[in-house]
Amino acid sequence: MSDHSPAQIEQESKEENLPIKTPLLPLIPDQTQNLNEEDQEQKEDDEEEETRLDKSLQRLKLILILLGFDQTTVLRFGISWVTFLVIGVAVPVIVLWLTTNCLNCDLYQIKGFELIIVASHACLAAVSLLCLSHNLRKYGLRKFLFVDQYSGHVERFSKEYIQKISETIRLLILWALPCLILKIAREVIRITYMHNESWWKSLGILVALTWSWAYVNFIYLSACLVFHLVCNLQIIQFDDYGRLLETETDVLVFIEEHARLRHDLSKISHRFRIYLILMFTVVTSSQFAMLFQITEFSNKVTFINSGDFAVSSIAQVVGLILCLNAAAKISHRAQGIAALASRWHALASCGPDDASHMRVSNQAMSVSSESDLEAMNYIPLPTNTQLASHLSSYHRRQAFVMYLQNNPGGITLYGWTVDRSLINTIFFIELSLVLFVLGRTTVFTSETLP
Repeated sequence: MSDHSPAQIEQESKEENLPIKTPLLPLIPDQTQNLNEEDQEQKEDDEEEETRLDKSLQRLKLILILLGFDQTTVLRFGISWVTFLVIGVAVPVIVLWLTTNCLNCDLYQIKGFELIIVASHACLAAVSLLCLSHNLRKYGLRKFLFVDQYSGHVERFSKEYIQKISETIRLLILWALPCLILKIAREVIRITYMHNESWWKSLGILVALTWSWAYVNFIYLSACLVFHLVCNLQIIQFDDYGRLLETETDVLVFIEEHARLRHDLSKISHRFRIYLILMFTVVTSSQFAMLFQITEFSNKVTFINSGDFAVSSIAQVVGLILCLNAAAKISHRAQGIAALASRWHALASCGPDDASHMRVSNQAMSVSSESDLEAMNYIPLPTNTQLASHLSSYHRRQAFVMYLQNNPGGITLYGWTVDRSLINTIFFIELSLVLFVLGRTTVFTSETLP
């Protein structure tokens, strides 16, 4: 250690013309402790939110495993498809074959109706299993939902992610249970009229048909709600992007963030486009098949033998509405970013600084006569650097707005954006086809009348 005092060191430094080294002020112990406590609390809160998110994802994953979507191994793949073929296809077909060997069966159960319902639900469940299990096996649940650590937004949006996942699970229960209750009520009424030799056999038929119907419909609705969840999680990102326009001023940051969001939407569209098209095709085909069957057996149709049509149609249309609603919502949220950016560009261009700058420039440029020059006070004109900076900022914002208008983004199906325009087009096509079928069947019926 040195034996010189601080005063001697200062004097020697002055004599030698050396800079005086002032020792750094140490932090106050209380401030250091408060900072450490705040960091520790923030870290604990982040860890707690991450733990809650993991639990929510585990609950969702457990539901998907129970329904057979986890096909990561050969054993699970085999169990999933064997279970589906047994419960979803073999059991209802065998039960229908056993229950149609009776007198006056058409009054309580028409075999053609039941086979169409079994085939349509089995096709929807098979499409759901095939598409969703493939994506989960390829990407994993976290990466598939875009909540993995590599996205960089888990810490910021953990609460919103947990809320959306919980809402999805509640929606599954909210939509599946009423349909299941309607199915059970319809089967109870039918079996009450169509009673077999033994009540135990009737009860077994009721349980078998209800269990099979519930299994395939839970698979179908779960796949639709997973797509609904993926879109809702992306809505969180777009809401945050809208808030970014209020705080950030760097246009390059806006473009990079929007390119990332648009890339994620392209991934979602690529992963779900086959599923959406197949689901729409199966639902439409089953509805037309039901329509043809009803017009063919118009004289025999009652609530008892055709009530399952209504219950099955509700379940199928609910899944289709969930998917179209989620796709249209995220598409319009992505397209609405252009409106936000246009408003931001207008406010930035017409703000107080720019307005005063333009007023001064216009006043200076409007002076033309010598008397005006002598009468007015001197107003300095903006320099070339200031004009270049102002024009450069304006052109960057204008380029950004044009970029958003030409790249709106959204959920697309081979180039067609799923928005209100596409949904209206689908609705009118379906309505035209239904009216055509009804018109042809009405004509055939009138021609056969004496």
